[in-house]
Amino acid sequence: MLPASGVTPVTPDATGRPTCARTVARWARARITSLATAAPPQAPESTGSTTVGVHDYEITAADGTKGSLRDYDGKVLLIVNVASKCGLTPQYEGLEALHRATKDRGVQVLGFPCNQFAGQEPGTNEEIQDFCSTTYGVTFPVLAKVDVNGSDADPLFVHLRSKAPGNFGPDNGFLFEHVKKTRPEAIGTDEVKWNFTKFLVGRDGAVLRRYEPTVTPEEIQADLDELLS
Repeated sequence: MLPASGVTPVTPDATGRPTCARTVARWARARITSLATAAPPQAPESTGSTTVGVHDYEITAADGTKGSLRDYDGKVLLIVNVASKCGLTPQYEGLEALHRATKDRGVQVLGFPCNQFAGQEPGTNEEIQDFCSTTYGVTFPVLAKVDVNGSDADPLFVHLRSKAPGNFGPDNGFLFEHVKKTRPEAIGTDEVKWNFTKFLVGRDGAVLRRYEPTVTPEEIQADLDELLS
């Protein structure tokens, strides 16, 4: 719009309407036509349900067999990214004890090996299975290796991260200092920070909580007891 000092006088055209009014009317007709012929907005992708939950994701067993987390509908899940050569690897013992203590009460522990943290899970799926069973007597499912961060991250972990971004800070002690030094770009993001990050999932597939790697399986027992009560 021109400033007041630069306003052009309004003059009628041959129809007797002011020229500016005719212009506005012509613009309005063109705008209506444009809106009428424009492609409709794209609807969001649908998975067939109103809310995407953990049960909507596929998983792959160590032998390559495809499965679905739908098989665990109605169970409380503790999903953990695991590694065989990490300082936190002894947590396998606590996870197995937790599994044995709660499996008959409706809890399922699921391990997902990942080699993204200092290359601490370098073995094949077969080697990982052998390590878990012979070293820690693991009986809960340890699935095929996955990425949990980056462009190739397994869709399940993308979902888990988005629903439970975590609160990784100085209270995580030595691990916070290590990640801050080696992967500073991960601080303040929803990325999985290290091996043995744990996600608690309710019976309905909703992600309830994220436990950072330094939280031990024993410390999670109280939350499980509350869920199972």
